[in-house]
Amino acid sequence: MAVAELIDQIDKLTVLELADLVKQLEEKYGVSAAAPVAAAAAPAAAAAPAAEKTEFDVVLDDFGAEKIKVIKAVREITNLGLTEAKAFVESAPKPVKEGIPKAEAEEIVKKLTDAGAKASIK
Repeated sequence: MAVAELIDQIDKLTVLELADLVKQLEEKYGVSAAAPVAAAAAPAAAAAPAAEKTEFDVVLDDFGAEKIKVIKAVREITNLGLTEAKAFVESAPKPVKEGIPKAEAEEIVKKLTDAGAKASIK
């Protein structure tokens, strides 16, 4: 594959897909997409261990084919009324809950995906 073709394919990615691509490349090759200038400017900060992320956001990426089931799941998670939950689901992608522990985020994603939605943890 030519580099130009690869760049054309990357241009077609959404922001969420591009962020996922960067994350996967970082994990696979053990590198960071952080700017090298920032790393050179703060060598002491690089020596300090990275703080582990403790707060996560759950994002409803797409409601899928089972819209009614997803609306019910969103109502259960957020305590929204029927009209508000329907509008919320139809406005996906949208954060469902923000700043929550990883275990809770994983439970919410499971609940949404079991209902037929596409959801992710950020």
